[in-house]
Amino acid sequence: MESPALLVLAAGMGSRYGGIKQMDPVGPDGEFVLDYSVFDAWRAGFRSVVFIIREELEAPLRKHFGNKLENKLEVRYVCQKLNDLPSGLVSPPQRQKPWGTGHAIWSARSVIDGSFGAINADDFYGAQSYQVLADFLRSPACDERTYAMVAYRLANSLSEHGTVSRGICKVSADGLLEDVVERTNIEPIAGGARFKDDEGCWQPLTGEEPASLNLWGFSGSLFNKMEILFREFLQLRGSELKSEFFIPTVVDTLIKRGECQTRVLNTPECWFGMTYAEDRAMVIDKIVELTARGVYPKQLWR
Repeated sequence: MESPALLVLAAGMGSRYGGIKQMDPVGPDGEFVLDYSVFDAWRAGFRSVVFIIREELEAPLRKHFGNKLENKLEVRYVCQKLNDLPSGLVSPPQRQKPWGTGHAIWSARSVIDGSFGAINADDFYGAQSYQVLADFLRSPACDERTYAMVAYRLANSLSEHGTVSRGICKVSADGLLEDVVERTNIEPIAGGARFKDDEGCWQPLTGEEPASLNLWGFSGSLFNKMEILFREFLQLRGSELKSEFFIPTVVDTLIKRGECQTRVLNTPECWFGMTYAEDRAMVIDKIVELTARGVYPKQLWR
């Protein structure tokens, strides 16, 4: 089968981080977390990458990658634009930012026509995660109705420097995603984890729950299905200035309507990322450790 594309969601603002975290150097040769994601994807068999960005990020990203990816990956840049909406719809004049991860993925509809993986630019997912996803995307199991989500052990996905939000997954006996419940204010504790419920009370978690971290695999059929849902969303909530069209909600809705099934692919990797500014030192240490173990060369693209 044709090699899949990697779709990178890199337009986020990084409000909790306090800067452009997807372009903060963490590697020994000035690499971003994003470099390691693209490198892992390339080694797993992805052969094209599409960066979904804000306009002001295009020039610095092009400068950063330069010709590093030449003869490895076909590279495209797509700007996520506020007014790139289904025909006949417009955004409220007071709205200032685009419509979230679902909108970001939909923005790539004109440059992707086959299977693809979707990731966050500032998250480190680990080499094995890309391999299990690439294997799925190249297999007959990936079709017009069957997508995939790579799930992490919850305890392998938490931050030491603050609470996080995670989609806690319910998985059927045959490995299909049944439901994703968004839990906020999750933090690790001895023997597991905990989260705050809607009343502000702490509730226990084991730490073994499968968690979604926006690492998805889709066939090109997603875009037409997504356009219908995006139109519905805008007609219902488009007047809300801060409403967002999230990809987990898209998948959950399609599952509930019987329009897709989503296979859960488990990964043994430990996630880490740049949620908070304090996370940067930890990310640098992790990269140093992985480089010392030979998981990555000291200079990725040389």
